[in-house]
Amino acid sequence: MNSLYNTILSPIITEKATKVSENNQFVFKVKIDSNKKEIKKAIEKLFKVKVKNVKTIKIKGKNKVFKGTKGRRSDYKKAIICLNKGENLDYSGGIN
Repeated sequence: MNSLYNTILSPIITEKATKVSENNQFVFKVKIDSNKKEIKKAIEKLFKVKVKNVKTIKIKGKNKVFKGTKGRRSDYKKAIICLNKGENLDYSGGIN
């Protein structure tokens, strides 16, 4: 099992992620080999909240060209965390 700090890589703060946060859902970038149980346990331990459910999505990396050199961005996994009613999550605590 991965360390809790290694499972959650960073919060994803976009317009869409901000919109779903109004419904008590939060979006994080997580390790590609982590599963829903590990993600749930990591969020509950790091932020001291109760998680209702976890949805995960694998995002394929895009092909890019930089100064004539072709490359590919790496794949990553995104987790949408739904919290119980009355719970709130603070991004500034827990992850550095």
